[in-house]
Amino acid sequence: MMKRTMITLVLFGMLAGISAAADGPSYFRKDQGAVGDGFALPEQFDAKEQLVWRQAVSPGISTPCVHDDLVVLTTWDKARKELATVALDRATGKQRWKKSVSVQRIEATHSAGSPAVSTPACDGKRFYVFFGSVGLFCYDLQGREVWKKEMGPFQDQFGASSSPVLVDKLVVLSEDHDVKSHLIAIDRSNGKTVWKTSRERQTRSYSTPVVWKSSKERVLVVAGALRLTAYDIKTGRPLWWVNGLSRIVDTTPVIAGDRMFMASWTPGGDQTERIAMEAFPEALAKLDKNKNGAIAKTELPKGSPVAARFFRIDLNQDGELGPLEWKKHANVFASAQNVAMSLRPGGRGDVTKTHVDWLFREGLPVVPSPTVYHGVMYMVKNSGILTSLDAATGKRTRRGRIPGRGNYYASLVAGDGKIYACNEAGVMSIIKAGKQWTVIGQHDFGERIQATPVVRGGRMFIRTGNAVYCFGRK
Repeated sequence: MMKRTMITLVLFGMLAGISAAADGPSYFRKDQGAVGDGFALPEQFDAKEQLVWRQAVSPGISTPCVHDDLVVLTTWDKARKELATVALDRATGKQRWKKSVSVQRIEATHSAGSPAVSTPACDGKRFYVFFGSVGLFCYDLQGREVWKKEMGPFQDQFGASSSPVLVDKLVVLSEDHDVKSHLIAIDRSNGKTVWKTSRERQTRSYSTPVVWKSSKERVLVVAGALRLTAYDIKTGRPLWWVNGLSRIVDTTPVIAGDRMFMASWTPGGDQTERIAMEAFPEALAKLDKNKNGAIAKTELPKGSPVAARFFRIDLNQDGELGPLEWKKHANVFASAQNVAMSLRPGGRGDVTKTHVDWLFREGLPVVPSPTVYHGVMYMVKNSGILTSLDAATGKRTRRGRIPGRGNYYASLVAGDGKIYACNEAGVMSIIKAGKQWTVIGQHDFGERIQATPVVRGGRMFIRTGNAVYCFGRK
């Protein structure tokens, strides 16, 4: 037992000391939330020997980007109207540099959101930081601005939440909003557009693209409203797609082995709770009080699901709904499916009927991405319902409630035989992984958590509403 403990400590020390070169390019969910087993991760977070450092930071909900000796995140000072990119020292937590951007006007965000939501990306030489309509910024490792690119404006009540990903010499962003949705690839060296592909049929979603290198091909995959689509990396040309997703997608697909896994849920996508919009002529006959051939918000009955979503349906923002706007969103509501699925690689065109291994329709997450770990897919639903599926078959192995109730925004993280789940209130549940998983610990940070925990070199970095924590053996 003593010998085994010593070996573990040696391995932990070696891995904790791994720096830059071994990190590789870093961006949101590049590790699929499965961080490996070659090191010990904490079961208890209240032990002093586990806390390496805590550093207070300004508000923001972006997941930290950990690369080399830096921990980089974004912040938003509402009073000063200042967005900032902040670099902390990976070993001590002390601030190394800060780059601020003054903002006069920025799109609105969700009540639980922030303009500082997108996770920075790093290719080992530069950081790529996205601030919605304020733009995409490129900094070197010392915080010097290399270039910036204007983006937007985006017509969206909830802002722009997708994070940049890196592939070849490109930085890629998916921007699905109420109008002018698109996928854009930008040259990392100079900020110039290499290609831009319209996704005009897509309505608002907030998923981050995924680079899928399978046995068949290497593609960019984007999950959006109603459809998951694979694109050619060099040209941005759509290659294949799968229909049947929710009407708004916040989660990001994950890859395990030669399969891709997806889970998405939005109100109105369950068969028993559909949001229905009658045909436009019928709605017009019933609601068009002034007989002008359009439907104003004031003409809709109180409590109407259309009235509650008027902003996104009114695509030209003229205060009225015409036939094309009505039809587009009637189709979205009619076609939406809340579902988890497993996909095989390859194919061309619509592969919905040929490349989907299985579907599962219960216990689905709204925002947090699932993870697949040792052949089991894990999903956490608001109110703390954790569901595990056999990744090969889609059969449920267990469903149960974990300690953290309320809403979940942070994605699941798996490693060292454990699953970590953080709710918005700041309660972390530590779960022993397996088809019949069990809760083995919990910790209440007493601070809001929306960012996803990050594991690098055997240490776990957790961002709360007020601080960044680094945990691991010292």
